Amino acid sequence: MSTPLAPSAVAIQTVSPLPFAEAVARAREALAKEGFGVLTEIDVSATLKKKLDVDGPPYLILGACHPPSAHRSLSAAPDVGVLLPCNVTVSVEDGRTVVRAMDPRSVMALVGKPELAEVGAQVAAALGRVVAACASPA
Repeated sequence: MSTPLAPSAVAIQTVSPLPFAEAVARAREALAKEGFGVLTEIDVSATLKKKLDVDGPPYLILGACHPPSAHRSLSAAPDVGVLLPCNVTVSVEDGRTVVRAMDPRSVMALVGKPELAEVGAQVAAALGRVVAACASPA
């Protein structure tokens, strides 16, 4: 039996019953279904191996963007661009596949613009569905 993840102030997260590669595929599929595109992909494990000769378990960062929300956010506060895209990670931790998405509610709160709260809530709901899609075996 796997131990649940502790709550996070910055991430929406789950332990997935899927193997790493399947969880990555499921995350990509769920992101597309929610209207996100993957702009960047960082294979953290490969990068650490190449740069530091450190072996580690799989860890992938998907830099996802929801264009309508990004446009609304940047229109309200151009400096919010340093907080984009919405990162989704799939990793193997203690033998478990873990899927996390940034919680944009906490990030948008840092900007201090009330009009961004709605954007943060909408994107958080969508990313929550992405993470939930990775939590089930089917």
